[in-house]
Amino acid sequence: MSARPETRTPAAPASTAAPSSRLLGGRISRWIAVILIVAVILVFFSVANDDWFTIVNYTLIAAIAAISLNVLSGYTGQVSLGIAFFMAIGAYTAAYLGGDVPNTPLDPLGLGLPFIIWLPAAGIVAGLVGALIGPTALRLKGFYLGIVTLSLIFIGQYIFLNARRITGGPQGRAFPVPAIGGATFDQQNSLFGFALTSGQQYFLLILVVLLLAALFVYNVMRSRAGRAFRAVRDNETGATIMGVNLFEAKMGSFILSSFLAGIAGALFASYSRYIIPNYWSLALSIQFIAAIIIGGIASVWGSLLGAAFVFGLPLVIDHFSLLPVLLYGLLIVVFLLFEPGGVIGLARRAKVLTRKLYTHKDEGGEPAEITDLPSEPESQLDAGDSTLTKGENT
Repeated sequence: MSARPETRTPAAPASTAAPSSRLLGGRISRWIAVILIVAVILVFFSVANDDWFTIVNYTLIAAIAAISLNVLSGYTGQVSLGIAFFMAIGAYTAAYLGGDVPNTPLDPLGLGLPFIIWLPAAGIVAGLVGALIGPTALRLKGFYLGIVTLSLIFIGQYIFLNARRITGGPQGRAFPVPAIGGATFDQQNSLFGFALTSGQQYFLLILVVLLLAALFVYNVMRSRAGRAFRAVRDNETGATIMGVNLFEAKMGSFILSSFLAGIAGALFASYSRYIIPNYWSLALSIQFIAAIIIGGIASVWGSLLGAAFVFGLPLVIDHFSLLPVLLYGLLIVVFLLFEPGGVIGLARRAKVLTRKLYTHKDEGGEPAEITDLPSEPESQLDAGDSTLTKGENT
């Protein structure tokens, strides 16, 4: 009678618990990060003064524009120098729709509509302009696309300086302030029994718009459209083989980028209250390119950090003259402790280190260790040589 084979239940793989715990740990860390961010925002909102709100509000607006540029250049890989042009389109759309009704024929045009209309309309009009320009511009690649978007800056400068009824001409124009009912954001108002300054009201509005823009872009990049954007960025030929429509992907990113840039331009103009056309220049576009490169390409968080570094840090230095003194003091302490020779000492160390590295590379390995020979055999030979020498001398 044959033995009955023993049946064994396969053991669960040991790695099954690891992914679940890793996932749980990731969720916990995200919640902790969200709680910390909310706590920092609440503390800042409670204790900051108007100077800090000015700096932070401008930085948050710049972050929205940086996200818009990252959609086109970071996620889709399309070179663009025209973000300042689309910000201006959004700003002047807001000025026309929300500006005061002119009292004289020389006053800029305005319809006096509420901000719930002119703010989204600024993004829509900028997106439509992007849809008109996109079919021509996106037929080009790389350097040539950069040249076309660069030309938008100069074309826009000419239009903005001469469209006086919309832009106010070279002297500029005032821009509308958001208002809820009879409460305008340029004055102190009460909300649920709390008195809010103008900076606090703008901070709440800009923060909400930034969160919506960041979440929208984050979710889009996780969708099929976002995967198509990244495929176009990585390899257009490979994306075509995978079935990605290059024109649709580029147009989608171009329109989305233009829409967000228009929103950022309307917020910036509204918060500044008065802007001349020369502000929308090539220098502004280069600042945003620097922001996404410094903060991180194809990253929403990178857009925030880049805007803080490129736009927020200079404002901090300008507003608080004590900061350079603190930086100088810190540099003095660091150099005294670690490099008394200063920058020249660092250069000398770098030169010596480079020379050692090149010497080590040329020798092809580490030098052989030299061991001293015993002294006894050497002494016999030396003794003979010395005796012979003495005899010759005698």
